[in-house]
Formats: sequence, structure tokens, C-alpha cells
Amino acid sequence: MLMVISPAKTLDYESPAVTPVFTQPDHLKDSRRLIARLRQMAPAQVATLMTLSTKLAMLNVARYAQWRPPFTPQNAKQALLAFAGDVYDGLAAQDFNEREFEYVQTHLRILSGLYGVLRPLDLMQPYRLEMGTRLANERGPDLYAFWGSQVTSALNQLLATGKAPVLVNLASEEYFGVVQPREIQARIVTPVFEDWNASTGKFKVISFHAKKARGMMVRYASKHRLTNVEKLKKFDAAGYAFAARASSTDRWVFRRPAAA
Repeated sequence: MLMVISPAKTLDYESPAVTPVFTQPDHLKDSRRLIARLRQMAPAQVATLMTLSTKLAMLNVARYAQWRPPFTPQNAKQALLAFAGDVYDGLAAQDFNEREFEYVQTHLRILSGLYGVLRPLDLMQPYRLEMGTRLANERGPDLYAFWGSQVTSALNQLLATGKAPVLVNLASEEYFGVVQPREIQARIVTPVFEDWNASTGKFKVISFHAKKARGMMVRYASKHRLTNVEKLKKFDAAGYAFAARASSTDRWVFRRPAAA
């Protein structure tokens, strides 16, 4: 079982890393190509391309200028601990023990616009480059063209080690869009998290809660060291429960009657 999640826009390079263990990203040669392309752009161009304020554009232009391997604990941080958005709040890896870090290092990957595919303990330097960015490059008009084949190939290599491989899609549509589903040599299961909406009298996906729930599911799998995807149906964090009638074979719906 292999899970994939999205990165986060919010970064935390202030808090100390809670584990000394780290690895290096596999696709730094390609990351260098993207950084070289981004360094050609002025702050105003970056602001327009990524719909950023002038301040944020200038911050990221500075990041591109400062970005350079080799990555060390002094100039970089493990991806799982550097990202700090809603998914990572739900995952709460700051209290993981050694065995739990070992679990996610094997069973979790983070899709990234700059790094392609990251292991949780891969060191990374700060950046802003969302997968949906239409950054023209040597392979096509956007990052889907740049990364698609490589990300899919990397995931297939990992999935090939299992007897009945399953890819658990806990990423956003924007990020999972880089994966080429027809080329994935495994079953793809997509959990969906819905909350009760009293005003409409229906269950619906609420972005903030769904993002946090994706992280909580990774945490649940890590704490229980799951390898059988069917056991994810027992996920019960924050009041969610598997809704069999609302689910299909590979689209698993989890619902809760009221947001916790």
C-alpha cells in the first residue's frame, strides 16, 4: 500500500526537526532545470504566473536564487516536517516515533511541483511552485508535461514491490492530476471525506475539513502500521466513519454527522 498526498503552501523552517534521519530527493537533476527556468523570471513575471502579491513574488525569487544542493540539515529540512498546511496539521508528525517515521518513509510519498516525488524524510529547501502552474519548459507547456511520466514511473517502481499493489490517493485533484492513471500498474483507491451540512440537509466535501482528514488518515495508517488497504475502512479519527452505501469499489466515502 502506497499513499500520496499534496504539499502545502505554508512552510515551517523555524521549528527544530524532531528526527535526525534524512534522505536526499531522487529528482534533483530535474529540479535544477526548473530552478534555472525560474531564475530567468523577474518578480513581476512570477507574480503574474502564480497569482502572487509583489511581496510573495519577491520572496520566492529570492528562494530560487538561494536554492542549491547539496542539501544538509543546516540549509534544508525534511519535507514532512517542513510543510505546515491543513493536511500536515492532521498528520501531526511532530510526535512520531522512529518506527512511525520508518513506516511513512516506506508507505507515503508527497507530490511536488519542484521536486516531483518526495519521500517524507527527503531534505528540501523552501520554494513555491504549485503543480498547476503553467510554467513553459523543455517538455511542454506546464508542470504536468514536465513531471507526468517521471512521477508515474517512480510510483510504479514502488508499487511493483507489492503482491497486490494499491495506490491510495489522498492528494488534491491539482496534484493527483500529474499521475497518469492508465499507466499506474496498481489499483487506485480514493478516500473522500464529507461533513453534514445542516443548511442543505446533505453531506458535502468541505475543503478545510477534507484536507485535515487526509492527513489524519495518513496518521491513522502510521500509528497502526497498516499494509492492507481494507483496514483503512476502520478509520475513525475526529468522528469520521466509512459510509459503505455511499462508496463504490475504489471511491471510499467517509462521513461524520457534525464537524468536530
